[in-house]
Amino acid sequence: MTAPTTIGPFGALREQLTAAATAFAGSSAAVADILAGIVDDVDRALGEELEIFPVCHHSPASALAMVRRLRAKQPKVIYLELCEDLQPLLGELRNCRLPVAVQAFASELEGFPADWGPLSVVAPVTEASAEYQAIAYALETPGVELVLVDRSTDHVFQWSPRPRGTGEETPPGPGEEAPPGGDVEAAAPAGEEAALHGDAVGVEIGDLRPRFAELEAYLLHHGKVRHWSEWWDQYVEQPLADADHDTYRQVMVLIGSLFRRLRPAGSDARDRDEDRERYMWTRMRQHLAATGADPADCLYVCGAFHAASRVEQFGLRGDASFEISPRTATRWHYGLIPSSHSAIEAQFGLAPGSVSIAAATWAKAVDRTGLTPFRLEGQRGGRTRTGGRRRAAPAPAPAAEVADRLSGYLAQPPAPQGLDEGELRGWCVDIVRLARRNGYLASTADAIAVFETSILLAGLRNRARPTPYDFADAAVTCIEKDVVPGRRDVRRLCEILFGGDRVGQVGYEALPPLARDVHDRLAPLGLDLEKRTIQRALVDLRASPELVPCSDLLWRLRHLLPSDAVRPIMGERRLGHRSIQESWDLALGRNQRSLIELGYEGVTVEQVLEQRLRRAVRGPDATASVALEAVEDAIRLLDSPRLVDELGTRAVELLAAERTVDDAPEVLRRIRRLLAHHRATGPLPAWCEAFVTTGYAHYCTLLPTAFVDEDSGVRQVGAMLGFLFGMESLALSLGCDRSQLELAVAQCHPETPAKVALLWAARHQLGLLPLAELRERCAALLANPLVVPAFPQYLSGFVQALEPVPGLAAFVVEVMSSAFARLPDPVLLPWLPTLITTLRAHGAELVPLLVREAGRTFPGSLAALDAWVPPWSAAPAAPAVTAVASGPVAALLADNRESVDAVAALLGCAGGWREAGVTASAVPVGVTALLAAHPETVDAVAGLLAPTPR
Repeated sequence: MTAPTTIGPFGALREQLTAAATAFAGSSAAVADILAGIVDDVDRALGEELEIFPVCHHSPASALAMVRRLRAKQPKVIYLELCEDLQPLLGELRNCRLPVAVQAFASELEGFPADWGPLSVVAPVTEASAEYQAIAYALETPGVELVLVDRSTDHVFQWSPRPRGTGEETPPGPGEEAPPGGDVEAAAPAGEEAALHGDAVGVEIGDLRPRFAELEAYLLHHGKVRHWSEWWDQYVEQPLADADHDTYRQVMVLIGSLFRRLRPAGSDARDRDEDRERYMWTRMRQHLAATGADPADCLYVCGAFHAASRVEQFGLRGDASFEISPRTATRWHYGLIPSSHSAIEAQFGLAPGSVSIAAATWAKAVDRTGLTPFRLEGQRGGRTRTGGRRRAAPAPAPAAEVADRLSGYLAQPPAPQGLDEGELRGWCVDIVRLARRNGYLASTADAIAVFETSILLAGLRNRARPTPYDFADAAVTCIEKDVVPGRRDVRRLCEILFGGDRVGQVGYEALPPLARDVHDRLAPLGLDLEKRTIQRALVDLRASPELVPCSDLLWRLRHLLPSDAVRPIMGERRLGHRSIQESWDLALGRNQRSLIELGYEGVTVEQVLEQRLRRAVRGPDATASVALEAVEDAIRLLDSPRLVDELGTRAVELLAAERTVDDAPEVLRRIRRLLAHHRATGPLPAWCEAFVTTGYAHYCTLLPTAFVDEDSGVRQVGAMLGFLFGMESLALSLGCDRSQLELAVAQCHPETPAKVALLWAARHQLGLLPLAELRERCAALLANPLVVPAFPQYLSGFVQALEPVPGLAAFVVEVMSSAFARLPDPVLLPWLPTLITTLRAHGAELVPLLVREAGRTFPGSLAALDAWVPPWSAAPAAPAVTAVASGPVAALLADNRESVDAVAALLGCAGGWREAGVTASAVPVGVTALLAAHPETVDAVAGLLAPTPR
């Protein structure tokens, strides 16, 4: 190790720290190296010709120091640590209400694995942040240039070592290694507002957090705090809020260097950090060389972690080169999306409420110090400072020699801040008022208890005055009881008290063309679509036909946006049906991010919908059922016969290429619906005819294999048979051969009971198995004790056979009734739940058919049930015998009654002989009298019937 030098402004501090390491550390070499290295990093950063301004993200102290420095220095060029390709979006911030996030989005990837997509990078911006103050100063001050120098969003993923979609992209907890500079990809956070960023990778300036678990645990324990955000507010934010520029810079670089040197060695994050630093210094040197700007008029704004950089490219005097790899061919889309305090906290692993507390601290510090923060012209929301408190901008201060401010800052305790009773009293009164509004039984006594407990907790934690965190703990202790009466607990109420979860909004002018087009086309509804509340739209298409385009657009948005963005309350749109009255719940303001990302895919909603339908049928996972669904959506939502024909042709191709029958039920259901629609609206299109003929030949080919394949379920085989039998007449009219189906059924030799039952039903439909023989086979199965345990599986097959052979409904009811009557309870009872769940999951459409048939079969009253005999159990009725009134046969039988009586007794026929003299006339008496009265007619008929002589 090279002996640390004692020259320079920090020589005395370096000697003191080295001596302290020697006195207190058991092994002074490592500790001395770290302490001396920290001082060297501070000396190096402050001695750089280009002024480095270290910041921490969402830090009020950094924002205050930035405002002071910008007004004092008035730089001409600001280099900002932010992805360089996001720069064109920064001017659109004036059309938004903060917080918002600058976003880069890519759905079609080139150069990245396909399963990474879609890729998204966001950079949240809040008013109480140093980066926003720098951006507002640069954009609102004439002659000032803002240059973003960090790696591009494409390089963010080029340098990412972890594959996306593996479930490992969770935000780092305490001590875990975070991606460089705050590039944290968060898991989907709980809560609606916390999910505004989705699964995007977050980029911020200055992620200052220990990346050494033991260090963070040590700081939290001895600082008597629960999480890192509270430690930072207590020991960094408050002491630096009123510090001068030199003290602020030296302390921030000191903290950044400490966390950097105590990071675990050999990590991928260190390599990415150093590559980013090389990237940024290379870009700054390139810009200075190209523009000839004076480094004295420039300001480099970066995270304190990167201000303590030790790469060889550091500084303007460094001559080491760094080769920047080219970007991939991925096409990135850029825009602004709404953000919120909770979304920022969830994505970057901050404590809940910390960003809201930072915003409240910023507002209070601005009022206390009288500073006028920079603000973009026309910025919506927030407070605009006016009046006589605005201070005139001083002349640029000349560069001063670097002086040691660390020694005094580290040796002296921070100036004590007295208790602000008025502020604390206001907090206590407001939290009690909020608690009562949310159902808590809070009173003035609770306000007094919160006041005293806040002071007590602050004293226990060695604090001169209660912080917002102390106050929140006291409020939870004194107000929250056993049960939370409403949706919000007391800690959430405290967050609301300190500013709440402020949600940003992107203005109309900053929206992409598609989003603006949606707002314009829905204007006839008369709703403010920018509101975050749910709004009800009532659409009477008969009374107001001009609202028909709005209805069409709403149905398309329903298909493209999340389910809660556009939700129909009344009305539906299906094939061949359009409602005349509709009611909608619209929450486009709440789902503004989804609408904006929709604008990255096209200029109009119709274009995006058409692209998605084409992409769905051309994707690697596309199937015939997916293509038919796309066809149905195209008919319902888009009036484009050309697109329907294209998607239908693709469905035919996918069906012919399938080698499994997993989607057969869905294919059958959708093609039936489409055929019914086209038959009702006009002639069948060519693709429908091709689909039927292709499907007939395709399923005939796969039928023998599907019957024996274990992976093919009974429902899938039943759907195949349903397609073949249901489409048979149409297929035969289009040129298909029925013998192909007969040969396919003849080649089927299933082994499982359910498929055997399906095969019997198919053979019955083809006329190869009469119903009597089918009934005999089922009776034989029930009579065989070895088959009885498996009979429920046969019954499941017969139920699924109702799809291809609906005429078997009466027989299936008969078989089920016989099974329920004859199966033993140990077999029947375990099978009944399985039958119910199977019918619910795989045969819901078959249940009404069975119920109707059972209703026709069984008696309708309880009294009739006792005397009811099942039709399949009743004895067959004797054939009717017509009595012969006269003739030789009758006379012969009458003369030999013993023989007739013996035959009748043998056959079991009861009855007796007619009495003599009683004759049965085959012709009624009235007819005989009529014929006797008109013999001419009888003679004429007899002449017609008489044989012609030869």
